Amino acid sequence: MSTGKGSPTSSPTPSTPGLPPLAPLPEHDEEEEEEVLWATGFSSRRRSLAHLTAINTRASDKTADNLLPLLSPVAQLREQMTPDKPYFPGQPKSLEGIALRSFCLGAALAVSLISIVLVLALTSSPLWRLPFFVGALSTFHFLEFWTTAKYNTPAATVSAFLLTANWPAYAIAHTAALLECLLTKLLFPDWSWAPAYTGHIILLLGLVLVFGGQFIRSTAMIQAGQSFNHIVQHRKRDSHSLVTTGIYATLRHPAYFGFFWWGLGTQLVLGNIVCLVAYTIVLWKFFSARVKREEAYLVRFFGDDYAEYKKKVPTMMPFIG
Repeated sequence: MSTGKGSPTSSPTPSTPGLPPLAPLPEHDEEEEEEVLWATGFSSRRRSLAHLTAINTRASDKTADNLLPLLSPVAQLREQMTPDKPYFPGQPKSLEGIALRSFCLGAALAVSLISIVLVLALTSSPLWRLPFFVGALSTFHFLEFWTTAKYNTPAATVSAFLLTANWPAYAIAHTAALLECLLTKLLFPDWSWAPAYTGHIILLLGLVLVFGGQFIRSTAMIQAGQSFNHIVQHRKRDSHSLVTTGIYATLRHPAYFGFFWWGLGTQLVLGNIVCLVAYTIVLWKFFSARVKREEAYLVRFFGDDYAEYKKKVPTMMPFIG
């Protein structure tokens, strides 16, 4: 009811019978809040982040996991800024593991080269063959990872170095080769399993097989690209294609060919006869079984195309394929 001119009298707030009247909401002074936040060292952005996600407390048929946020906004931001976990220490693509292995292989190669030069320059001992073998191994394992990282990047894991492949048989084989060479040269310096006049020919043949085998294997990995894998594939991937050009036009399984003859070449350089025979048997059995198993999948992947390729192109490994 108005009292004439002037502002009208405020009418009382309606109330529900049996309940006390509602109290008016307190006024919200945004400027004052901003001053408090500034004084305490926080920014308005901090306040906005805290209110980004509201928890839905309404009744729903969904589970509680769907109602509550999985991560706070700050945690979500940290998750987005965190590098991929496979690159963490101990993971398949650990950067720490890759760096450590590369450093050790480089150091081993450097020490081997220096040792070869010193032994050849200061003595007439054939023991330069020992550091040569270590250097050849270091180069092989480094190139296994390097070619994978450059030409088949998705498969560049720590295991691509092949340092622990077929462990411990692989390590035992190389240790035995070093010991045979060392003991033979120290205990029987004048003994040779081949005629004396063939010594330089055998050494030269071994060097050709080592360098040639390494070149062919690395070239095969480069030309195959993402179609190459250190593990026999049981399923055809989208990036998997049948490579029949380049070195694959001359050799079937050139990567296996390269390692097979590389391994035998190292034993010729070392002058080993026992390990030469052992390496020949082990490598032949390994690649014979592997080629047979792998080609069964390749025929299934590529059908008649691979069957025709298999007929035309040899492996050039004795009695394999």
